[in-house]
Amino acid sequence: MLKTYVTGIVIGIAGAVAAVGYLPAVNLDREVSIVSVAPNGGNSETFHVNVPGDRIMLGAQAQANLMPPGLRWPEDPVFAGVRTELFKVRNSRDAVIGVGSRVVVQNEKLGNVIEWTVHLPARGSLYVRMEPENQSGQRIGRLRAGTREFAGLSGGLAERWVANETGDDPVSQGRIEMVATYVANARPESAGDQP
Repeated sequence: MLKTYVTGIVIGIAGAVAAVGYLPAVNLDREVSIVSVAPNGGNSETFHVNVPGDRIMLGAQAQANLMPPGLRWPEDPVFAGVRTELFKVRNSRDAVIGVGSRVVVQNEKLGNVIEWTVHLPARGSLYVRMEPENQSGQRIGRLRAGTREFAGLSGGLAERWVANETGDDPVSQGRIEMVATYVANARPESAGDQP
């Protein structure tokens, strides 16, 4: 019995090693970041979301077409006027580089709130609170926090809707374009650094 058990373990390990050699578990290719220098200093980066193709989830009370189908959105009054969307985020080469969530709140208790969270797995996350008013065809937001590569940065995000007027893609209604700008925060000098 012990010989059968040990033989099974050895064959299992050998099979697992052989399977890993033929079937790669993870695609480790990383999309190169497309970052440009902003005219007033700092960096600028453009992202977009194709609608409805890149929408992963849509949740709101009294929404006729929740995504994915079968999603049950809570009917609790605390969620009145709350709309949550989850998207694939693309770079200017149209390659998917991460995910983004947009939460829109319009109710008497909280007022008008629009927040974006953009997560780029190889780089980190951006947390942005948008101004609810549309200014010259776009919304402007301020970078509230960031993780990893975006930690310690200040800046903002501009969001605008670009309608599909060409008709080349009959499924796409348009896209949400986001332009992120960020600048490294200056470190305050410590007392030991001063002459």
